[in-house]
Formats: sequence, structure tokens, C-alpha cells
Amino acid sequence: MLRGAPALAEERARAQSIEIYGGEIFGDNLTDTPVSGRTPRLNDNAMFGARYNYNITEMWGMQLSGGYSPNRAARVTSGINNLGLTTVDLDAVWNITPQYPIVAYVLAGGGYAWSNLDRPIEGVINGRPVVLTDSSGFTANVGIGARYYMTNNISIDLQTRYRYLNRLVSNSSQNLNTAETTLGIGWRF
Repeated sequence: MLRGAPALAEERARAQSIEIYGGEIFGDNLTDTPVSGRTPRLNDNAMFGARYNYNITEMWGMQLSGGYSPNRAARVTSGINNLGLTTVDLDAVWNITPQYPIVAYVLAGGGYAWSNLDRPIEGVINGRPVVLTDSSGFTANVGIGARYYMTNNISIDLQTRYRYLNRLVSNSSQNLNTAETTLGIGWRF
């Protein structure tokens, strides 16, 4: 009898949802060489944002997400330097268990990231004076997650993703490898 009744809290084709989330981003070095004897680093910090999900089928969907981290550049000679980080991504989503109230999924995609330094990082690299300013570049990410439907329309989402950032400061060819863990609450319509 239970097998014949459709589950109310499963993934559905053409379903849409919006979600707000918060979590933490784990940083990496901002430059590939030390600046005045210290290698600047994107610090570990909080992150928050919003996501829009659209299921093409029960198993396949798309996710558009935007996030912001009020981060800082650590290990700079001038002391603490605020570095706001904004990301926008478009990801393909594969719902592994779409028929259950807890939906395990994987996602992969790309996007763009902007950094905003409150002041330039000044120093010396290999005996030459340098001034590093904020920059932007593409991102790529892959992640896993689980969404639990508390009701037919309200869900809690736990997600972790690896994020590759092309670069965040000018005059540096350093690519960043970061990770993000987030917890979100969503509404399906």
C-alpha cells in the first residue's frame, strides 16, 4: 500500500526552488610568490548567498547561485586587508535519489568571481616593488549535497563544494583551490 502512494517530498520534473544559505569558505594563497617575505592568503571566513534550482527532469536539474564572503587578505605586510569575494555559478545537478525525502545529489559547473580589496597590497617581489589590486576571473566547481524535505515545499540543504578560482589579485598568476561548506533552507514552488 505504501509503495503505490507517491511520496510528497520527492524531486519533481519542472519544479523550481529558491534557497538562502550560509557557511564557510576555506581559503588559499593569493600569490604564487611571497610579497615582502610573506605569502598573502585568502583567509577562511563566513559565506552567504542565494540559489535558484530548476529540475529539468526528476534526476537532472540546473542551479544558479550567487554568494558573498566578507573575507580578508591575511599575511600582508600592512596588516589586515579586507577582501570581499563575490561568486556567481551555473551548475548542472544530478539528483541521485530523487524519489526519497532525503535527496543526495552531485553538481558541477562554472562561473565568475570578483574580489574587492579595500586597499592595494604593496611590497617587494624578487627585489622589485609591486602593488597588487583586486581582480576577477572565472571559477569552476564540483560538489556533493543532500536535501531533506521537511514538508512538501520546505527543505534543508547541506552542501560542500570544491572551487577553483582563476585569480583574485592583479599581477599574480596564482590559481586558488578552495572549499565551501554551506547549510541552506529552501522553498519549492
